[in-house]
Parts: sequence; C-alpha cells; structure tokens
Amino acid sequence: MLAIFPVIQLAMIDPICILNIYSFLKKRPIQMEFSAGQPSERFLYHQVVDLISDMQQKGTLRPGDRIPSLRQLAERLDISVPTVKQGYLELERLGLVEARPKSGYFLRASQARMNTPRKPRQSTRAVPVGRQEMIEQVHANVHQHNALPLAICNPVSALPPHKALARNMRRVISLANEQALGYGPLNGFLPLRRQLAFRYLDLGVQADPEQLVITNGAQEALTIALLLLAKPGDVIAVESPCYFGILELIESLGMLVYEIPICPDDGLCVDDVKRAINTQPIKACIFSTSITNPLGAMLTETNKQAIVALLESRDIGLIEDDVYGDLYFGERRGLPAQIYAKKGLVITCSSFSKTAAPSHRIGWLLSPRFAAQAARLKRALSCTSSLLNQWTLSEYMASGEYERYIRHLRDVLKINMQRMKAKVESAFPNQTRVSSPHGGAVLWLELARKADGAQLFQHALEQGISIMPGTLFSPTDKYRHCIRLSYGVPWTEEVELAIERLGRLAWEYW
Repeated sequence: MLAIFPVIQLAMIDPICILNIYSFLKKRPIQMEFSAGQPSERFLYHQVVDLISDMQQKGTLRPGDRIPSLRQLAERLDISVPTVKQGYLELERLGLVEARPKSGYFLRASQARMNTPRKPRQSTRAVPVGRQEMIEQVHANVHQHNALPLAICNPVSALPPHKALARNMRRVISLANEQALGYGPLNGFLPLRRQLAFRYLDLGVQADPEQLVITNGAQEALTIALLLLAKPGDVIAVESPCYFGILELIESLGMLVYEIPICPDDGLCVDDVKRAINTQPIKACIFSTSITNPLGAMLTETNKQAIVALLESRDIGLIEDDVYGDLYFGERRGLPAQIYAKKGLVITCSSFSKTAAPSHRIGWLLSPRFAAQAARLKRALSCTSSLLNQWTLSEYMASGEYERYIRHLRDVLKINMQRMKAKVESAFPNQTRVSSPHGGAVLWLELARKADGAQLFQHALEQGISIMPGTLFSPTDKYRHCIRLSYGVPWTEEVELAIERLGRLAWEYW
C-alpha cells in the first residue's frame, strides 16, 4: 500500500522529481506479492527496477535527474530500505543509474545500445537437414561438468523449484504408495490432463482433457505431430533461425526443411508465410507461436490469427511449439494458436521442461481433431510416461504453487536478461547485434561476418565456458557468425566474468 505524504514535505529535496514520481505512482502503484505467507523480496526489488526503468522510458525521469533516496522510496512504497537498496544496486548494474558520493542516485544519460539482429533472406528452396553429427559433437562438450553452461537453455536452473517438487512427490508416494510407481494410463494421468485443460480454459481455449495426450517431453509431442501430418520426403516449413532440436527431428524422419525468416521483434511475417506456401509444396509447419528460440521474438496476435487462417485455407497443418509460452516478459501471455483454429489443423505441443522439471520429461500434445491418432502413436513410441512424475506435477499445479513459481521465474529471467544484455553491450564490440527477447531464456548474438561461431565455441570451452554456435540453427550455414547465450542460470560474478572473456574473444574478429 502506498504511504501518502504531503507533497510539499518531499518537494523540499527535489521538487520536480518527487512530483513526477508522485504522479506516476498514482497511475502505476507497485503491487505486493505473497508466497506461502511471506512477501517476495525478489519480486519487490524487481518492481523497483521496473518502476525507474518505466519512468525513464516514458520521460517522467530525464537524464541527470536525481531519483528518490532509499528512505524516501521505501516510505512511499511501504517496503524495506534494503529492498530499495537492492533495486538501486540492480539499476547500477544495468547502467541506468549512478551513485554520486554524498549526493544520492542519479539517472544516467542514455547509453548507446546495440542493434537487433538482421532479418535473414527468405530461402529459395527446401533442403535436407544434415546437422545430427554436429549436434552430437556440440552436446558431447556442452555438458562438461567444469564448463559454465551458457549453451544450455534450462530456465528453471535460474530459480530451482526442487524443494516444492520434492515435497509434492513425497506426498504422492505417501498417499498412493506402490500405485504411483506403476504404469499410468496410455494417454496420461487424468488429473494432470484436467489441470492442463483448466489452464487452457483460462487462455480462452475450450480444451477437453480427452483431447490431451501426455508425452515424454515436448520432443515426443513434436514427433507425434509430425508423424500425424507428414511422411518422409515431405517439406516442413520452420522459422529461421530455428531450434536445432526441431531440425534434427525433421532430419531423423527423412523430411525436408523450408526456412521462413523471422523478425527479431515481431516474429513471422504473414507475407513471408504466404510466399512460402505459394512457391513450395509445404505439407506442415512447425512454428513457435508465442516465444521463439533462439531470438525470443513474440508473434503478434493479429499475425498469428492471419497465419492460422492462411494455412487452414490450404489445408496445411500447424504444429505450434509452445514450450516458452509461459515465460513471457510483457503484460500478458501470447495466446495459443489453437484458439484461432477453425478446421482443427493446429496441434499444440508443450512441456514442463522449461517451466518446472526438465528431468521429469513430461510434455503434452493438444489436438481436438487428432487426439485419438496421437494416443495410438504415443502407445507405439513409448507406451506411457512416468506416472509418479505426472502425479507430482498434477499436485504441484492443483496446489497453486506452480502458478506462483512461474510468476517468480519470469521475474528472475527478465532481470537476468537485462543483466546479460548490459554485460554484452559493455564487453562486446559495438557493431555486435543482440536480440531483445520478449521472453524465454536466451540471447542471440550476431557477430562480425567473418566470425566463426563454431571456432568461438571451441575457444570458449578452453576457457571453461560453453556457448551454442549459431550454425546449428539452420541447415544452410546462414548463422555461422552467430552464437546463442543462455541467461537461464543462477546469476553470479562468474557469469559476468565469463561474458567479459567471451567479449574479448569476439573482438578478435573485428
């Protein structure tokens, strides 16, 4: 709750600044969040950061303005001085404010920011994929125990929920005994499917639990979806750059890839999709309809609806990879493309791997039209998924803990993204281009044209850092000069030093 103080009392210190902040806070009060009866200090200090950042972007605070003292803002927001201090230290880390001895904190002049990556050219033809050998080589190295894992996109490692999951698993074992260790239903544990249906209902999707099939991670869901819609030799349209796991899956099924370029901010362009289906024999598409990997772009709802309508008008199936949908940084989540489907040609694939428990390997497929066929393919591929893990996640969701955790995880990932961007912009050459993700857990860096991401990958490993070379994200080597970095890690001084070392390596290409 905001404490209301006479404006004249505060204005004795910095009248213009205080009046601006008073007016701004009336329109945008900070909300306090509670978890298990305790206030979330992490959430509160993030909101201090967001408050000052918003005021800078909207011009309420101008470069050189003094921002409120720790005590002033603590009293006005009814939070502790250490919480405000934590927020101001974070603002310093991000290069937004500076502390002046005996004077307080001041908004810094805007710093030069790096441009976002260029939109690639549209492909002229579909091509076979040949990335498995390279992916195997990279995977053999990125999991070295002594390497800082900036290559691995594991968002939950930034805020591990292991205690809550362990508590729920113990409860399940206590209540269900040996039943929880047996085989589960072929299409998945019904209470978990109900919980997922409830979440989709909140997003406006009328999902029946019988239309959901539980899978071993999103990768199995994507495999089933591809087998439902295409056969070997068919052309599959993907975003470019595209998550290499999807490229490897298409390669293993003997299908061809057609790359459609995406904008770093807005995702797919309707005209590019229209051009693709007019010139190529596309059988199905795999698109990240909310948050893309590796660019972190967010498809607008207008474009999403138009793309679904366009594809369904040609009877082309859309497989939406929605694993990052809940990890958005804006005001609201992107809606699943499923909501716009009229013919049932959209198949939604997602999992808990990026939002709760990678090792549980619990994903799902949602399809009102293809659910029965999907269940048969699931039975043929792996029979069933871990009942204990499904039951645990069902209890986790039903308790409300999962939803609270996701909110806090988004908070942590957003501040990690801001920290990593700030370090990249200070350590890498100014000509470097870096993405501005709308969510997810990775940054995409475009280096000098003569740079070799695979070579940089090897040099970084020698210094105890794993990164992901950009060449894996296309079957045509168009991202040879790019790299992907994950900020889904616990943020430490070691991470900051690693980015500085990577920056020094990048300078060698300029």
